[in-house]
Amino acid sequence: MNSIPEKIIDFHVHLFPDDFFDAIWKFFKNDYGIDVVERLYAGKCVERLRQCNVGTIVYSNYAHKKGVAGILNYWNTRFLDSTDDVYCFAAFHPDDEDAIAMARDIISHPKVLGFKLQLLVQGFYAFDERLFDLYELVIENNKRILFHAGTGPVGNRYVGVTNFRKLLERYPDLPATVAHMGGFEFREFFDLLDDHKGLYLDTAYCFLPGPARMYKLGSGPIEKHKDRILYGSDFPNIVFPREAEIDALAEMNLSEECYQRIFQANGQHLIEEHTSG
Repeated sequence: MNSIPEKIIDFHVHLFPDDFFDAIWKFFKNDYGIDVVERLYAGKCVERLRQCNVGTIVYSNYAHKKGVAGILNYWNTRFLDSTDDVYCFAAFHPDDEDAIAMARDIISHPKVLGFKLQLLVQGFYAFDERLFDLYELVIENNKRILFHAGTGPVGNRYVGVTNFRKLLERYPDLPATVAHMGGFEFREFFDLLDDHKGLYLDTAYCFLPGPARMYKLGSGPIEKHKDRILYGSDFPNIVFPREAEIDALAEMNLSEECYQRIFQANGQHLIEEHTSG
């Protein structure tokens, strides 16, 4: 069986200030009836991932409402400055009066790769014209958007491949990563990779153990697009042992090159690309 690299890059981690984590975990429990397995605050999350052979950590956070992005990005700056080998997709909300000014400020940080848009929670479409200035800022500064744009594990009217295609009609070359490989519309999001060279997918939450597994298309699409897929854990906001998804990917017996790219090379390529200035 081909092996996972000894040191990996985790391209989908969630880090928030402590009080934000408390609110998120409470929401998960009250609204979804689920408990996060490891309730670890940001510093402890980094320690835990280092113990699991994660070298570089790429995390994100998002502004669930107006007035929050500034708080998160102030925290992001301090956390990035005090933590080695950690990079960030910063927070943005289009309803903030100074949204683009704040975005310009945080995007200048050398360890910020771009911005996270959590369409499901934030409640707007990827093609919302209020986001156009952000997209143009990202393109101008050689950065990237991390989207939660798929319908899994839950969906609403703001997500789905049909809505995402409308964005790509206007910005076909937008550097973007789609979380959770676009699940549940895996095949449709994989197909987008053929025509949009700036588009990547990450594996977070796709390989849950047992019947909860979202991805069921087999190794073919993954091998075909091995240069456009990034490993992500969704840690710590997961409801199963972190190792379960890595084990599931290992059991697929993908090619050695595929594992190297997904767990290391692709992530390193994007970090170098978006921190090159």
